[in-house]
Amino acid sequence: MKNIALLFMIAIGLYGCGSVPITGRQQLNLVSDSEVLSLSLQEYNSYIQTAKKSTNKTAEALVEKVGRKIAGAVESYFKVTGQEALLSNYKWEFNLVEEPQVNAFCMPGGKIVVYTGILPYTQDETGLAVVLGHEVGHAIAKHANERMSQQIALGYGETAIGAALGKSSATVQSIGSIVYGLGTKVGVTLPFNRKQELEADHLGLVLMAIAGYDPNAAIPFWERMSQQGGSALELLSTHPSDNTRIAEIRKELPDAMEYYNAIWGNGAPVSAPSGSSKGDWHF
Repeated sequence: MKNIALLFMIAIGLYGCGSVPITGRQQLNLVSDSEVLSLSLQEYNSYIQTAKKSTNKTAEALVEKVGRKIAGAVESYFKVTGQEALLSNYKWEFNLVEEPQVNAFCMPGGKIVVYTGILPYTQDETGLAVVLGHEVGHAIAKHANERMSQQIALGYGETAIGAALGKSSATVQSIGSIVYGLGTKVGVTLPFNRKQELEADHLGLVLMAIAGYDPNAAIPFWERMSQQGGSALELLSTHPSDNTRIAEIRKELPDAMEYYNAIWGNGAPVSAPSGSSKGDWHF
């Protein structure tokens, strides 16, 4: 057992290091992007084939518009920081599904679904940007990869070590079936943890800022959700909107507003040199 544990720690040291864009947080990553994308795409395709697409063309067009702007913000940030290669497997897709559940999700690789049940809470384009920014934040932070890796780490053994080293996909397949339990109704059975939820909030604020949406709109949106009660909005997690979440968003707003003011201070988007920070965006 000691030898297995030692080998596993070596595997983590060699293959398990990664960092989240924008926040820079170090994360465990034992699962390859290709494996995660393959598993998630299978579940997404299975789900979308049976999902009832919305017939509200106006709302559908708004989801597409906001989604494209958030995706554009992601691509701009990664280009500015010289990381565009990391998006090579992202194929953005946006769907509005007729479903009363107050929810939305973004699968790894950029497959986004918004339920019509959330639209009364978003109210407008900027409110929708709060939701889509949050969900895309989960995707670019590779939170699904991290959750799968954590599950492998919790149950490590010879098979798990093999998976970590890329020698076996059996463990990845097994963990993937837990993470992506979409079935006929979206409901991830292995939810994002609190740290990941708050990080997605932070990333969402920055992405909507880069896309040209005022991040301050996140506060009234989450306040509306808080007033509806804890079960009103889960966003594929067990951590609903609450006072703690709103308080954390308030702390992150100054950072997001730096992006917003630097890029949109005079109403026009700007560009920046590769490897720059938000302070290097110029008009």
